[in-house]
Amino acid sequence: MSDLVSLPEIERAAERLVGVTLRTPLVPFPADRSAAGGPSLLVKAESLQPVGAFKLRGAYATISSLPEEQRERGVVTHSSGNHAQAVAYTARALGIPAVLVMPHTTPGVKVDACMALGAEIVYVEPTSQAREETAEKLAAAHGFTLVPPYDDARIIAGQGTAGLEIVQDRPDVDVVLVPVSGGGLLSGVAAAVKALRPEAKVIGVEPELAADARDSMREGRPVTWDAEKTGRTIADALRVQRVGDLPFAHMQAHVDGIVTVTEDEIRGTMRRLAREARLIAEPAGAVATAAYLYHRAELPAAGTYVSILSGGNVDPALFLDVLK
Repeated sequence: MSDLVSLPEIERAAERLVGVTLRTPLVPFPADRSAAGGPSLLVKAESLQPVGAFKLRGAYATISSLPEEQRERGVVTHSSGNHAQAVAYTARALGIPAVLVMPHTTPGVKVDACMALGAEIVYVEPTSQAREETAEKLAAAHGFTLVPPYDDARIIAGQGTAGLEIVQDRPDVDVVLVPVSGGGLLSGVAAAVKALRPEAKVIGVEPELAADARDSMREGRPVTWDAEKTGRTIADALRVQRVGDLPFAHMQAHVDGIVTVTEDEIRGTMRRLAREARLIAEPAGAVATAAYLYHRAELPAAGTYVSILSGGNVDPALFLDVLK
């Protein structure tokens, strides 16, 4: 337990992010217009961040905390898109080099955004091993600092600022629904929520086609899925094959359950968020709200739910297809 991220660490990360990240709103979602007086859902719209996703919280909190001489040598990371863009954005803001190791299957909209920020991109096969090994080799060869996408206490603390804001803005929150990939967002949010409102429930949500977090919680250890299996889901940001070790320790300590959603449910939720809440969600960004819309019976009974819309960097062609 002593290795877990604490509330003071999350609060210090929040101080670093002042003027950098947006304190995103909790948007009421009209999920059931006929249920007057029933449970309410608020959507935390992280799609409104400068990079279109929550990842800027962890990336900036981590990189800005590095000693200046270390930071000036540059940073490297591996990512399927949103974390890469957050690192590139941070590097440009701080005036340092950034190299991004990305799967060649990354949606073009995310690659283009990274290139526009001036980062160098190295493409690899879409496996966790290829991504991690390439990033580590580049760090060793060039003196870059490796900025992990999720398995790092500083990253977790930065992502946890989203949970801090949720409880500060809605002290009566009962259930918080969080997308889970590598587990950085889920573990950080859970640490913050449980510290401030212990009675609240925190539920991770992931696609059925990439349900390694569900299996990990059932087995009591991180379980790895093959890249071929996780690659089937439309939610490209949730194709990580295994949750990180440190995030998993947080999940065991703070998370109350994992719910999975189908591909059709993800698409349906993207469509409803756009039409009813005027919010653009990429597939990964829609999963938490999908759990509320389609799996309410699996969730703890509550008066106030909050779902985190983690990102809105969706391929335009895919988004148009979803809206049909």
